[in-house]
Order: sequence, then structure tokens, then C-alpha cells
Amino acid sequence: MKRKITNLISFLLLSLIAFSQTDVQTERRIQQLIKKMTLTEKVGMLHGNSKFYTSGVPRLGIPEWALSDGPHGVRAEMNRHNWQYAGWTNDSSTCFPPGTAMAASWNLDLVRQRGYVLGEEARFRKKDVLLGPGINIIRTPLCGRNFEYMSEDPYLVSQLSVAYIKALQTKDVAASVKHFLGNNQEDNRATIDVNISERALHEIYLSGFKAAVTEGGALTVMGAYNKFHGDWCAENSYLGRTLLRDEFNFKGVYMSDWNAVHSTDKAALAGLDLEMGTVKTDYNDWYFANPLIQAVKEGRIKESLVDEKVANILRVMFKTKMFDEKNREKGSINTKEHQQAAYRSAVEAIVLLKNEKELLPLNIKEWKSIAVIGDNATRKHCGGGLSSEIKTLYEITPLQALTQKLGKSLKINFAQGYNKQSSFFEDTNKGQLNTDSVDWKLINEAVAQAKKSDVAIVFAGLNHDFDTESFDRMHARLPYGQEKLIQEVTKANPKTIVVIIAGSPLELSGIAYRVPALVWAWYGGMEAGNAVLDVLSGKEFPSGKLPFTMPVSLNQSPAHTLGNYPGRDLKTSYEEDILVGYRWFDTKDIKPLYPFGYGLSYTTFAIYNTATDKKEYKKTDEITVSLKLKNTGKRAGAEVIQIYASQTNCSVLRPKKELKAFQKVFLQAGEEKSVSLKVKVQDLAFYSEKTSSWVVEPGEFVLHVATSANDIQNSLPIIIK
Repeated sequence: MKRKITNLISFLLLSLIAFSQTDVQTERRIQQLIKKMTLTEKVGMLHGNSKFYTSGVPRLGIPEWALSDGPHGVRAEMNRHNWQYAGWTNDSSTCFPPGTAMAASWNLDLVRQRGYVLGEEARFRKKDVLLGPGINIIRTPLCGRNFEYMSEDPYLVSQLSVAYIKALQTKDVAASVKHFLGNNQEDNRATIDVNISERALHEIYLSGFKAAVTEGGALTVMGAYNKFHGDWCAENSYLGRTLLRDEFNFKGVYMSDWNAVHSTDKAALAGLDLEMGTVKTDYNDWYFANPLIQAVKEGRIKESLVDEKVANILRVMFKTKMFDEKNREKGSINTKEHQQAAYRSAVEAIVLLKNEKELLPLNIKEWKSIAVIGDNATRKHCGGGLSSEIKTLYEITPLQALTQKLGKSLKINFAQGYNKQSSFFEDTNKGQLNTDSVDWKLINEAVAQAKKSDVAIVFAGLNHDFDTESFDRMHARLPYGQEKLIQEVTKANPKTIVVIIAGSPLELSGIAYRVPALVWAWYGGMEAGNAVLDVLSGKEFPSGKLPFTMPVSLNQSPAHTLGNYPGRDLKTSYEEDILVGYRWFDTKDIKPLYPFGYGLSYTTFAIYNTATDKKEYKKTDEITVSLKLKNTGKRAGAEVIQIYASQTNCSVLRPKKELKAFQKVFLQAGEEKSVSLKVKVQDLAFYSEKTSSWVVEPGEFVLHVATSANDIQNSLPIIIK
């Protein structure tokens, strides 16, 4: 045994030495290349030479850098010098469900699988950097970009982003985690000045970025459009230097969002490496082009600072094997395996919110007809959302899947139900005006189809006129008179199932208590229709959990309760501080419509024998929470065990509870499993503004074993010495 341990230690030491030697050799090569470069060549690498490319140095064998949008699929090829698509016929890609849907799966294995697929497809398209994931906290239900982001909870965001980034970068593609920092609304995103307390910054808004860099090894970080405490993010030295470089020890590339740079000297000194997308026709006029060369010549900027930025870019190039194309990932695209990964991602994201009298899964053998109602039964969504739009090889709609899979055994009675009354105008939500009119002709047609059918399914929700980059939603209601449609259809057919297609929280209290079955299916990607039908029919089971809180009304949400959205005079203060999402609802004893982490199943589960491995812990310890989970129903299913932590007495205000661990567990009918989850005592800390450090105060804490933020199964008190 001693010999085995000795051999293991020797192996680890040799591996560390080999890694260090490789690292040193790479740094030496980087410095050798920089010494051979002219100032003009160096600066040429620090700004775009087109919409999505940067210059290389051909005479030294330094290739150009190819970037692509792609948080849930590799975007179609754009023209080099304008925003029109290039018209390629071979640039269709696999389209996954977007960020909130990914988070709703609560399945890190699926997230890794997505990362692998996107990495392979990016390399097939000869891309070096994939711009994602977007990990900004969902602070308000109205943020137009919520669908791209993941959650209101920093721990869930951190776990997902680390899994995604690690997997993606194994394929020799650099991730670009975005948007650093405080881009929690799209309205006035390019001008708003965001003020966040140091405690809320560290506990809520910074956590995902820190994990992405320090644990996930993200090779690039994208700065946000907005200002942070008075300075644009791209020229904010606290963000770019103090946090990113010093605290996180980030050695990669800090790039701007497109058109988000406002200065040369200030941005350069603050740590920005790469300027992308500035609106000037001549690339040499960009802030990090000729003006940077002039700043060096005039002595305002040292050339060594330019060298530092070039080194950061070269370091990422070496890490992604751009100087070793022979051994670099070649990639693949649109394979059956990729499409299956997209399907699984869509299936496991679907959240069952309500299921009275077990209306679901559909009793297909006993029914002869189904009414399929709603614009979202036939609408495709992969091509919307602006920078996240995907040119996908195919996209299955719900009606298409129903017709193909059930059309021979059931009569499908389709009715439009409502019309899309909105339109899309970039940078303004005026296309959402006057979209609440009720079309009684369409409703009456839908009611007629519902009456003559055994069951009715209404596909309702939003589209990318509402969930999109560049502006926020005007309200949280269902547009187009959908609420009235659902009420009338439910009266006509008590067996009415409502499927919501959307990426952000909605006000659903007007229908949630009226319909017997309610399903949240997100934007499901290329396999959306197949996934939702297979869950409705029982071929698959629902296992998603909400990654955000669903309020009864918008005014329950903290930013709106306190009147701090969208801000005043282009300034916004996050007055709710650390009480974001369920932290606010819990601490203020406000009951939401559906809580964070909520989701039903077609089966039932029992949790018992919950325990911690000890009763008392030191600050350096790790807590193990063990339990037994049993599927007590007659169908297979999956439960997400969630561990929340509370501090009994604390010197500062703390949320009532906070998520600290989770695990998705799959069980066959009657099956039982032992489950073990780990929580580091250090993760029970709060950020002290007095000491500018993380503090774990001694005393009693309680670990809650739960299936949602409101469904606590057992509470386990422990003592921290």
C-alpha cells in the first residue's frame, strides 16, 4: 500500500513538473514571437479586422483569430464587413435549447455533452472562439436576454458554466464567458450605470464569473456594454485589473462586446485586450488601432502594456492548439449524436407545473382526437433572438411532431387560436405595442375544435419579438389575447393542457388555477416538437425544475417592488442587494406562483434517512449529506435533490436559505438509491464589507434537504466551530 501511495505521489509530481516545463516553454515562445513583431503588427492583433475576425501576423506564422456567436449553436456565417449573412449552404448547425432551458435540466452531464457538441461544431466551422456562455443573473423577469442566461441563483449558474466551459475547451475552442459585469437588463444597456454593493457583487453577480475563470478555466471573458460604478465595463480598472487579473489570476483575453469600447488609454490601462465591433468604417480608426499606436509613440501607453495584451492572445492560441493544427480537433457537425444531444437537452428541460387528475401523460389508447391550438404549435424559434439566432439543419414544431407520430391513430384538429401581432425592431421594443387585442373569430374557431376533441392542447407563450437581445419586454403578461383564449378553450373542454413556450418568467396566475395541466417547454431547439410530444405522451418523463422564481405578478419581484427597474437618469441601484430571486421571496415571506427549483413528475418519490456525517465541523471541513431516495410510483422518473443552507444567528442580514448543492437522480419504478452530496464549510460564508473578505461565523447552521425552494423535506442542524 505504501509503495502504491509513493508511486502515485511520484506520478503527480512528474506530471506537475512536465506541465510546468510545457508552460514555461510556451511562455518563452510567446516572448520570442513578440520580440519579432513590429508595433503595428502587435496592435493589429488587438482589434477586429472584420465583424468576427482579428488579424494575425502571416510572416511569423501567427494565424488570424475567428470568433463566432454561439451560446446554444454555432451561428451562420456572416459577411466579413457587414451584418448580412454570407449565404453559405453548408453552415447549418445543431440548435440546442437556450440557457434557461439548459439550467432547467439541472443535469451537469447534459451540460457537458452540449459543450462537447458545440466545440466539435465550432471546430468543423474553423472557429477559434465561441462567444458564450452568457451567465448574467436573472434579476428581472423582463430582461430580453433572460432566455440566453441561466438562473437567478449564483451557485446554479457557477456549476453549469464550469461544466459547459470545461467540456467546450477540450475541443480546442476558447469559451468567452459574458457579459462582465452587471448586464442584467437590455433596456439602455449601452448607457445605464449600474451600482451594486460589494457584498451583492461578490455573493450574487460575480460568483459565476469567478467560477468560470478559476474553476472552469475560461480562456476569454467578454466585457459588458453598461457602466459599472461610473465607468464603462471595458475601461473599468476595478473589473479588468483588481478582480479579473489580480483576484481571479486570469491569464486569458479580456475582450469587449461589439461596439462597447469608448476610449483608448483608459481601456488599455484597465486591462482590456481586444476591441471588437466598433462602429467605424475604417478598422485603423478603432480605439485599439492607430490611436493606440499614437498613444505608445506619445508615451501615454507603454509598449510593454501592448506586449502584455498580445501575450494574452497568443497564450489562448497556444492553449487551443492554433500553432499545432495537425493535432488540433477537426470537429464534426450535424451528426446523429449531436441531434440526440439536442433532443435530450430539450426533454430534460421540460417542467411539469401542474397535472390535476393525472391528465398527463396523454391517454392516447382511449382517445380518438386531439385539438391542437395556438401560434406556437407551428412557429419556429431557432432563427430568433438576434446574436443567438441559429441557422439550424431542421426544426421540428409541436404540430409537425404530433402529425408525424400520432396522425395515423388520432384525428388532429388544428386551430390558430391567436395571431402574432408583434414585430421586431432592433434596439427598441416598440414592436410589442398594441399586442393585447383579442381575436374572437380565432377563439371561436379554437373553441369549436376543442369541443369536438377528446383533449385540447394549447401551445402558448412568447416568441423572439419578446425574448431577444437589444431590448426588454414591456410587461410579463401573455400577449395576443392568449389568456382569454385559454380560458374559453378550457370552458369548452375541461381536458385542456397548456404548454408554454418562453424563456423568461410570465404572469400565469390568470390561467394556472383554471387549467388542469400546465407544462413549461421553453424554446426547445431543433428537436423541440419531438421532445414536448414525447413528454406529453409518456414516452419520456418530465424532469425539469424551474431555474428561476415564477411570481404571481411582476410587482412581487424585488427590482420592481422597490422601483429600481429600469433605473432613473440612466442610473440604477440594486437596492434589493443580495435578496435576488427566491432569496427575496423567502426572506420577505412572499408566496410566488411557482418557486425556484420546482417541477412535478409522472411518479412520486420518498426521501428518508437524511443525515450529515458529523454534527460539528471546522471551517476547513467538508460536510457530507446522505439520504435515501425511492421512486414510490409506477413510472420511471428523476428527482433533483437540492440542499439549501441557513444560518440561525448572524451579525449581518442573510437570506432565509441559499442553494449549496444539488444532484439529479434517475430511478425506475420502485427503485431506491443512496444519495450523497457535499457542501464545503467555506461555502457557508458571507462576504464582509468591513473586512473585504469571506467570513464563516461560528455557530449553528441548518442544511435543508429539498425538492424546491418551498418544498423542504428535512432540516439538519449542524455546528461550525
